[in-house]
Amino acid sequence: MGVFQWEEMYSVQVASFDRQHRGLFRAANELNEALLAGCGKEVAGQILQRLIDYTASHFAAEEVAMNMTGYPELGAHQAEHKALVEQVLKFQEDFQAGKPGVAVALMQFLQKWLCHHIMETDKKYGPFLNEKGIH
Repeated sequence: MGVFQWEEMYSVQVASFDRQHRGLFRAANELNEALLAGCGKEVAGQILQRLIDYTASHFAAEEVAMNMTGYPELGAHQAEHKALVEQVLKFQEDFQAGKPGVAVALMQFLQKWLCHHIMETDKKYGPFLNEKGIH
């Protein structure tokens, strides 16, 4: 069982975003497994890049839906997305530079972030989007 295990409690009640969240969990779990297996920097780097790309497309999809429906917390949500992307890009930069301890710090960050962002921030938009007909 992976560190990043999707559970139904993470559902935001918007099917496309739940699928994307599951994909983020899978990518984070792959990265964790690659690092634990001692895979080379290139393999872990490729997975980290995929995680970054996936996150960017997911955040954009969320923001489009929020913008279309007039979600009142869009600005705050966008600011959180921006801060999260910047942090992950910093991890990537440090990883590529060979800085020690980056992998462990990244895994701790991802575990905390994925759970917190979905449970605390994303769960707020679910009922709003559902009321606007997005399920």
